[in-house]
Amino acid sequence: MSKVFPRIGRRRALQGAAAGFVVLGLLLWWLLPLGEAPPSGTITISTGTEAGVYQQYGTELRPQLARDMPDLNVKLLTSDGSQENVARVAAGEADFAIVAADAVETFEFEHPELADRLRGVARLYDDYVQLVVPTDSDIRSVADLKGKRVAIGRPQSGVRLIADRVLEASDINPDKDITASSEGINTGPELLGKGIDAFFWSGGLPTKGLEDVVGSHRFRFVPISPGLVSKLHAQGGATHYYRATNMPESAYPSIQKGATVPTLAVSNLLITRENMDPRLTEWVTRTVIRSRDGIGSVVHSAQLVDLRTAIYTDPLPLHDGARRYYRSVKP
Repeated sequence: MSKVFPRIGRRRALQGAAAGFVVLGLLLWWLLPLGEAPPSGTITISTGTEAGVYQQYGTELRPQLARDMPDLNVKLLTSDGSQENVARVAAGEADFAIVAADAVETFEFEHPELADRLRGVARLYDDYVQLVVPTDSDIRSVADLKGKRVAIGRPQSGVRLIADRVLEASDINPDKDITASSEGINTGPELLGKGIDAFFWSGGLPTKGLEDVVGSHRFRFVPISPGLVSKLHAQGGATHYYRATNMPESAYPSIQKGATVPTLAVSNLLITRENMDPRLTEWVTRTVIRSRDGIGSVVHSAQLVDLRTAIYTDPLPLHDGARRYYRSVKP
């Protein structure tokens, strides 16, 4: 009899281990996206201007998506920026896009008949407003821009929205009190001190378009004070997405020389449409979150993508596929 017990014990141990593997398999099946194979097909992502962070982020995200979904063809579209991106997704011209939260709410105000089509996928990182002037410029505040040649961004960009509002909060009429141009981050730095006296930019830190000219151009940043941000909030509408903050000294160390710069920030979102395939959206969401470190090694702003805050895509509700992913990883 004593020889039987060990045999029975081993059998029960094996049965227990087998049952454990079954449970583990079921758990993994539950946590993985629905279906056995990764989604396939073609998607289009609208990014931003060359030399901007949106475009750089999209360029780095594409190979990450290809790794997780080898049969998915990802097309990138350059754009003016946030305003054009929102409109493209709503019209079905793009499937996903990176946009600033204030641009989304502005679109909802102006196009309520299309706003219900939009859904959030993830909150990504913050854009910082950067008002750039030559080092020897006499411009020390936004108010000093009156009478100057100022680049306020492409017509359908997010920076155009912000620049117009910042100027108005400083009692400057963008149509009358400055000589406005539509230069963006891809051309503004080269024209600074030549064709323009200052330019606005809103982007993640640091922005490649500025990093690339640090050595050959002499420029500095003009502060945007917390008091001016309070005046912005008084305008109402989407301005409540702006928050007073400081651009850290580490953004452009050779320019800032250890000093922070008062400014304002606004959150960026990855968005899609309500009718986007939930399983595909779930996989895309997973890749965005899991690729943070890989993309962040190239695009510094991507290091700020955080699972704990990614679900806050206000003013948009989460897409069902994105919600499915976040629920699967909820502790």
